Amino acid sequence: MNYDFSNKTIIVTGAASGMGRAATLKLREFGATIYAADRNYSALKETCEQSGAEPCVIDISKVEECNALIEKAHNEQGRLDGLVNFAGVIKRSGLLECTDEEFDFVMDVNVKACFYLCRAAARQMKRQGAGSIVNVSSIWSEIAAAGVFGYCVSKGAVSQITRSAALDLAGTGVRINEVRPGETNTAMLASERGYTMSQEEIDVKLKTIADSIPEKRLADPSEIAAAAIFLLSDQSSYMQGASITVDGGYTIC
Repeated sequence: MNYDFSNKTIIVTGAASGMGRAATLKLREFGATIYAADRNYSALKETCEQSGAEPCVIDISKVEECNALIEKAHNEQGRLDGLVNFAGVIKRSGLLECTDEEFDFVMDVNVKACFYLCRAAARQMKRQGAGSIVNVSSIWSEIAAAGVFGYCVSKGAVSQITRSAALDLAGTGVRINEVRPGETNTAMLASERGYTMSQEEIDVKLKTIADSIPEKRLADPSEIAAAAIFLLSDQSSYMQGASITVDGGYTIC
């Protein structure tokens, strides 16, 4: 599907890799002006060189940096049309093993940053009477999984941010919806496992995960990006507080 995002200003967080990178590249193809945000400068630089997006190195766990990102995009372009919150982290520990520090870290990046950015973007969008915010939750916000306690809790919170904010924003011209990705072929899927994995071990692990999915494969980051772009676009103009699950049938098993 093709979209026209010309004269649209979009912020994408987590743009250095994975789903955020895929969305940045595709949105640029559709004519958007992109502010690509991430903490990893070297990877972000590569994304921006390829896409022409404006690089914004940011620690999204800090409210002042989130506010500054929204202000920068608006002040330089005169408006802010979209925000996609792809940035996220995971720590692989269950309830009994999860430390205070791990829990706080995951909440700071996955939940508080989402709140900071949604609030700042929504305030600006409400003033201009239009805008679309897309959060990226997870299938684990709905069905949960063992061994990733903080991550599941955080993604459940993201879903509630989306739904609650949708009711607050209804009628203002500002929409907020979410994508719930399933198992996606990104670096995060094999990360934070508490030990170093060889490439062969990674391949075996990913195949095991893929075999548990009805479609028998992992999602490509571009497939998650496509759902987010649809929610950003005018094609989803009557969607408010909605969730699109992109998981190859995993959650209906």
